[in-house]
Amino acid sequence: MTTISDMDSRISTRRKLFSNPYAPELGEVPRQKMSREELDGVIKTGTTTVGLSTKEGVVLATDMRASLGGRFIASKDVQKVEQVHPNAAVTMCGSVGGAQAFIRSLKAETSLYSMRRGKEMSIKALATLAGNFLRSNWTVFLISPILGGVDKEGGQVYSLDIGGAVMLDNYVATGSGMQLAYGVLEDKYEEGMSNKEASSVAAQAIKSASQRDTASGDGIYLAIITESGVDIQGQKDFKGLI
Repeated sequence: MTTISDMDSRISTRRKLFSNPYAPELGEVPRQKMSREELDGVIKTGTTTVGLSTKEGVVLATDMRASLGGRFIASKDVQKVEQVHPNAAVTMCGSVGGAQAFIRSLKAETSLYSMRRGKEMSIKALATLAGNFLRSNWTVFLISPILGGVDKEGGQVYSLDIGGAVMLDNYVATGSGMQLAYGVLEDKYEEGMSNKEASSVAAQAIKSASQRDTASGDGIYLAIITESGVDIQGQKDFKGLI
């Protein structure tokens, strides 16, 4: 015999399961609060990351070092740039765990968008989505990434901060070595550069930061983004790049 209580329970369960068959429209991540002592113990990429817009697409570059509290080198071989879209990638700057969760969320959303709509998300829409993630989950992600990508509008580079701000620019640097990197970018960057020329400038920026910033170093990862896709390569020195 089915009671009214049993029926109410079943109805409630069905509403939760079928109220929105396309949910979640935006990825959800667990929310948490951390004390300052706990934040000091988070593994972070002190980092130098740069992004440059070119006539052929976008070039992103990062160093390879991760540190604990900015004082101890936790890893010398961290890939701080990841593909999140067929023609876009993001750099990591901040909490390593937060960056990894952020990248997983973006990858999931771009895949869902492609399957549901039969086309790829525009880079501007991807940047807006990334900013929304950061703004609504800043206590989880704790990062300030760079997003670069190519679509019918050409190559685009966006800087994003922990509060969710999204800013389009020709070139961007983030991280503890950003002042040193910007010195190179301001001097060397020119509009209409090729990907090869931009790769050389990006490598010079990362090398400059690595020489003076204790939280940056141990090599370089370069991401070359064009209409054909994303190519990410890493090396421990700057031979052949500068």
